Amino acid sequence: MQDKMIDAFNEQAREFFTPMRKLNALMLDNMERVTQYQLEAMKRYSQMGTSRLRDASDVSDAESMRDFGTRQVEMMTELSNLMLEDARAMSEMSLRFKSELERLYGESGQTPEAMSEEAGTSGDAGPAKATSQASRKRS
Repeated sequence: MQDKMIDAFNEQAREFFTPMRKLNALMLDNMERVTQYQLEAMKRYSQMGTSRLRDASDVSDAESMRDFGTRQVEMMTELSNLMLEDARAMSEMSLRFKSELERLYGESGQTPEAMSEEAGTSGDAGPAKATSQASRKRS
């Protein structure tokens, strides 16, 4: 009998913590993806800047200065395009995370809004519930 109760308790605890484990795994995966992408972007930008500094140090006369200026304009165009691509990629990662989060909430049978209300984060729901419970006790 005690074994059945312990097994039942363990099963309930497992069912209770499974959604949180999935949520934590999803958050961690997303954080790793975003961090990795940002590190790669930072590497690209720093390499681009270092390359420009090297080119600037090679300027020795008016003609090389003119060539450097031309390459600088090309580099700024390339930089703008890279930044746009990075913004798109970050946006796609955010949308993918949002859809995975919604799927996870769907599996648990709750919406994100319902979970936040249960946790007590909804500002309007707190006092209304307290008032209605207080009136029930008086009746």
